[in-house]
Amino acid sequence: MSSEKSPVIHDVNELFKKIESVRIAMLTTTDDQGQLRSRPMGTIKHGSDGALYFLTDADSAKVYEVNRDHQVNLSYANPDDNVYVSISGKANAYRDEAKIKELWSEPMRAWFPKGQDDPNITVLKIDIDKGEYWDSPSSFLSQAYGYVRALATGERSKDDDVNEHAQVQVK
Repeated sequence: MSSEKSPVIHDVNELFKKIESVRIAMLTTTDDQGQLRSRPMGTIKHGSDGALYFLTDADSAKVYEVNRDHQVNLSYANPDDNVYVSISGKANAYRDEAKIKELWSEPMRAWFPKGQDDPNITVLKIDIDKGEYWDSPSSFLSQAYGYVRALATGERSKDDDVNEHAQVQVK
């Protein structure tokens, strides 16, 4: 690991660019025993308000946990492109029929057979506090450069030679 600090940026759109091709996030909440609990969630979209939106069942454990402790984490991974993102924020679960209609797509019927009017559909909004991403070039030439540099100098490649890493501070 490099001893240098990763740059801090304030543009949440950098996070959105990194996760736009990742369909599934792992949402981590805290259960009644104070243990971390993660489960897969399909990101529907990010809003112009800088938040991430999901639809979920009102009776789910995640809604209960979010209502008890709003602090959550979302982890995204795209190993094919060597992109990894971690997002921390505050979650809010609520019923909003207009937002549900905006976010609805027909494949969601697998989870909500009654369609977008299902009374159990709840919006899960994550207001982002901060995020962090790692983006390593997946090309053979980039990896080869790091390898050859290490052989030639006897030193490990610096993270910024072959990796992009930044923290995104939103609030």
